[in-house]
Amino acid sequence: QLQASGGGVVRTGDSLRLSCVASRGVFSKYVMGWFRQAPGKEREFVATINWSGDTTAYGDSVKGRFTISRENVKATVYLQMNNLKPEDTGLYYCAAALPPWHVAVVRTPSEYDDWGQGTQVTVSS
Repeated sequence: QLQASGGGVVRTGDSLRLSCVASRGVFSKYVMGWFRQAPGKEREFVATINWSGDTTAYGDSVKGRFTISRENVKATVYLQMNNLKPEDTGLYYCAAALPPWHVAVVRTPSEYDDWGQGTQVTVSS
Protein backbone atom coordinates (compact mmCIF):
# COMPACT_ATOMS: atom_id res chain seq x y z
CA GLN A 1 0.00 0.00 0.00
CA LEU A 2 1.35 3.42 -0.99
CA GLN A 3 0.58 6.71 0.72
CA ALA A 4 1.52 9.94 -1.05
CA SER A 5 1.69 13.33 0.63
CA GLY A 6 3.20 16.78 0.30
CA GLY A 7 0.97 18.37 -2.28
CA GLY A 8 -0.37 21.88 -1.94
CA VAL A 9 -1.12 25.21 -3.56
CA VAL A 10 1.96 27.18 -4.57
CA ARG A 11 2.95 29.97 -6.91
CA THR A 12 4.97 29.83 -10.10
CA GLY A 13 8.64 29.35 -9.28
CA ASP A 14 8.02 27.77 -5.89
CA SER A 15 9.15 24.33 -4.77
CA LEU A 16 7.44 21.33 -3.23
CA ARG A 17 8.62 17.93 -2.08
CA LEU A 18 6.28 14.98 -2.40
CA SER A 19 6.73 11.83 -0.34
CA CYS A 20 5.35 8.35 -0.81
CA VAL A 21 5.58 5.73 1.92
CA ALA A 22 5.11 2.03 1.28
CA SER A 23 3.55 0.02 4.06
CA ARG A 24 3.72 -3.47 2.60
CA GLY A 25 6.22 -5.62 0.78
CA VAL A 26 9.95 -5.35 0.51
CA PHE A 27 10.29 -1.76 -0.65
CA SER A 28 13.86 -2.13 -1.88
CA LYS A 29 12.77 -4.67 -4.50
CA TYR A 30 10.50 -2.21 -6.30
CA VAL A 31 11.05 0.24 -9.08
CA MET A 32 9.17 3.37 -8.03
CA GLY A 33 7.57 6.00 -10.19
CA TRP A 34 5.67 9.26 -10.07
CA PHE A 35 2.90 10.13 -12.47
CA ARG A 36 0.50 13.02 -12.69
CA GLN A 37 -2.89 13.64 -14.18
CA ALA A 38 -4.54 16.95 -14.94
CA PRO A 39 -8.31 17.23 -15.43
CA GLY A 40 -9.33 15.98 -18.87
CA LYS A 41 -5.85 14.67 -19.65
CA GLU A 42 -4.21 11.28 -19.64
CA ARG A 43 -1.91 10.14 -16.86
CA GLU A 44 1.58 11.44 -17.60
CA PHE A 45 4.92 9.91 -16.67
CA VAL A 46 6.95 12.19 -14.40
CA ALA A 47 9.89 10.23 -12.98
CA THR A 48 11.10 6.77 -12.07
CA ILE A 49 13.91 5.33 -9.98
CA ASN A 50 15.41 1.87 -9.78
CA TRP A 51 15.60 -0.24 -6.62
CA SER A 52 18.98 1.07 -5.49
CA GLY A 53 18.45 4.71 -6.44
CA ASP A 54 21.36 4.96 -8.86
CA THR A 55 19.28 5.01 -12.04
CA THR A 56 16.55 7.55 -12.74
CA ALA A 57 14.52 8.78 -15.68
CA TYR A 58 12.30 11.82 -16.17
CA GLY A 59 9.56 13.05 -18.42
CA ASP A 60 10.71 15.71 -20.86
CA SER A 61 8.55 18.40 -19.29
CA VAL A 62 10.17 18.08 -15.85
CA LYS A 63 13.81 17.38 -16.70
CA GLY A 64 16.16 19.72 -14.89
CA ARG A 65 13.44 20.83 -12.44
CA PHE A 66 12.32 17.67 -10.66
CA THR A 67 14.43 15.11 -8.81
CA ILE A 68 13.33 11.66 -7.71
CA SER A 69 15.08 9.92 -4.83
CA ARG A 70 14.44 7.14 -2.35
CA GLU A 71 15.35 5.98 1.13
CA ASN A 72 14.88 2.22 1.30
CA VAL A 73 15.34 2.09 5.07
CA LYS A 74 12.32 4.38 5.37
CA ALA A 75 10.41 2.69 2.53
CA THR A 76 9.94 6.14 1.04
CA VAL A 77 10.32 7.69 -2.39
CA TYR A 78 10.48 11.46 -2.87
CA LEU A 79 9.86 13.90 -5.68
CA GLN A 80 11.57 17.25 -5.26
CA MET A 81 9.88 19.75 -7.54
CA ASN A 82 11.60 23.08 -8.19
CA ASN A 83 10.68 26.04 -10.36
CA LEU A 84 7.07 24.92 -10.54
CA LYS A 85 4.90 26.08 -13.41
CA PRO A 86 1.11 26.23 -13.83
CA GLU A 87 1.31 23.32 -16.26
CA ASP A 88 2.65 21.16 -13.41
CA THR A 89 -0.78 21.32 -11.80
CA GLY A 90 -2.37 17.94 -11.33
CA LEU A 91 -2.95 14.95 -9.11
CA TYR A 92 0.38 13.27 -8.45
CA TYR A 93 0.50 9.51 -7.95
CA CYS A 94 3.30 7.28 -6.78
CA ALA A 95 3.48 3.72 -8.04
CA ALA A 96 5.50 0.55 -7.55
CA ALA A 97 6.60 -1.98 -10.12
CA LEU A 98 8.43 -5.30 -10.14
CA PRO A 99 9.86 -5.50 -13.66
CA PRO A 100 12.15 -8.25 -14.97
CA TRP A 101 15.61 -8.15 -13.41
CA HIS A 102 17.22 -6.52 -16.44
CA VAL A 103 14.80 -3.56 -16.47
CA ALA A 104 16.09 -0.70 -14.34
CA VAL A 105 13.32 1.87 -14.69
CA VAL A 106 9.71 1.85 -15.87
CA ARG A 107 7.96 4.68 -17.71
CA THR A 108 4.64 3.06 -18.67
CA PRO A 109 1.70 3.23 -16.24
CA SER A 110 0.40 -0.22 -17.24
CA GLU A 111 3.63 -1.80 -16.02
CA TYR A 112 3.10 -0.64 -12.46
CA ASP A 113 1.44 -2.98 -9.97
CA ASP A 114 0.46 -0.75 -7.09
CA TRP A 115 -0.67 2.86 -6.94
CA GLY A 116 -1.08 5.41 -4.19
CA GLN A 117 -4.15 7.58 -3.78
CA GLY A 118 -2.63 10.75 -5.21
CA THR A 119 -1.75 14.14 -3.79
CA GLN A 120 -2.92 17.37 -5.43
CA VAL A 121 -0.44 19.97 -6.64
CA THR A 122 -1.78 23.31 -7.79
CA VAL A 123 0.51 25.98 -9.20
CA SER A 124 -0.93 29.45 -9.66
CA SER A 125 0.49 31.97 -12.09
